[in-house]
Amino acid sequence: MANPLNVPGYQNPRIWGDGSDSSIGAQMIPFFWQRKALIDLKKEQYFGQLADTVSMPKHYGKTIKRFHYVPLLDDRNINDQGIDATGSHIVDEVTIAISDPAGMTRFAVGEGANAAAALLAAQAKAVDIFKNLMMTVTTYAAAVVTLTAAGWLIEEGPAVNNAGNLYGSTRDVGTIVDKLPTISEHGGRVNRVGFTRLELQASFENFGFFDEYTEDSVQFDNDSELMSHISRETLRAANEIVEDMIQIDLLNSANVVFYGGNATSTTELTGNAGSTPSEITYDMLQRIEIALNNNRCPRDTTIISGSRMIDTRTIASARYAYIGNELRATLLRMKDYHDMPAFVPVHQYAEAGKIAQGEIGSVGHFRFIEASQMLHWEGAGATVTTNDGYLEGNGKYNVYPMLVVGSNSFSTIGFQTDGQNTKFRIKNRKPGTDGAFGRDDPYGKTGFYSIQWWYGSMVLRPEWIALAKVVARK
Repeated sequence: MANPLNVPGYQNPRIWGDGSDSSIGAQMIPFFWQRKALIDLKKEQYFGQLADTVSMPKHYGKTIKRFHYVPLLDDRNINDQGIDATGSHIVDEVTIAISDPAGMTRFAVGEGANAAAALLAAQAKAVDIFKNLMMTVTTYAAAVVTLTAAGWLIEEGPAVNNAGNLYGSTRDVGTIVDKLPTISEHGGRVNRVGFTRLELQASFENFGFFDEYTEDSVQFDNDSELMSHISRETLRAANEIVEDMIQIDLLNSANVVFYGGNATSTTELTGNAGSTPSEITYDMLQRIEIALNNNRCPRDTTIISGSRMIDTRTIASARYAYIGNELRATLLRMKDYHDMPAFVPVHQYAEAGKIAQGEIGSVGHFRFIEASQMLHWEGAGATVTTNDGYLEGNGKYNVYPMLVVGSNSFSTIGFQTDGQNTKFRIKNRKPGTDGAFGRDDPYGKTGFYSIQWWYGSMVLRPEWIALAKVVARK
């Protein structure tokens, strides 16, 4: 302001304002609100804490690719580059891919002196797989008809030479002994192997939303912390959307799928009286663990900690499983093989800084995270006849997931942000500031608050992600 009385030596006083009329500079309150909201947000991040983060650089499009090299001793390493122990191609191999309705694929591999013999051996291995899934099987052909009608996909591959990966994924002693890469005194062209490389690809997209507000709504509202609440709820909503997207990607990418009870597909999951309820059981958990062990899924899980998602810690001898609130009661009443309580609550083993966000307890080598916003499939199970106390919708049983995520099994893809936040890009243009008004708002009475982010995910090892579909008690 000007010198009101023409006093000698008078200087203009320091003026505090909203940043546009302040002699000091812009106020930091919005940034404080954002920082506080980001810290609070960490309490609601369940799925993102297990993800690796891949940064996408500028000028390289919206697609990221990565190579995955299949291990030499793996049934997926199908090639014709090898030479067997005798130096010639004498053994044929046929692979039958068995995919359930959820997308999990298992392989039945058979060998023989010719293509027909190899196919017959593969079919016998497929029957063993069906029986291990608790199915009643008479013949391979009959099982194919039944499972195909239930939505399964069974594909018989062509006969190929199997010397390229020695003995594949088998754990049969007799098979391994016959395929050990011995070398004779004269050496020769024996034991040449081949390798298979898979290409992984993912893309990412831009997401966001905004809100408009007037100057009067802030100045005259009874809540002096109105903008603080809006900032918090905006970040919570954006985080929940990101968590839902990660969760859906994981549910759709699981390569190890089990169904509760005697069900072999989602539509058979039941809680009808007189039938075996399709619940999570201790026996199911053990079978899932065996499957993940066979897939060489690590037990040491790395989780992200810290409000800015830059700190990590490793949890030894544990795989994390996500459940919704609906499955807590099932875990609490679970018994082990000795008819003892199987569930150990988190407070009995937790040490400061060594548990994941949302962790509630453990069963065996599984540590459970209860995600408050866990998704499920409404009315996707079997038709309800006599409900024995399970949740239902639209005349059918609801289907609830238990999702096991192995360490380093997936990544989320990030892009450059404003340097202050690691995930979200936020703009807050207050009323009266440059850029917040134009010919549609000549008096500058309206401002806006926007948030945007980039999201994409890449599943690196789908065989390290397990999904159990079950019903839940009321």
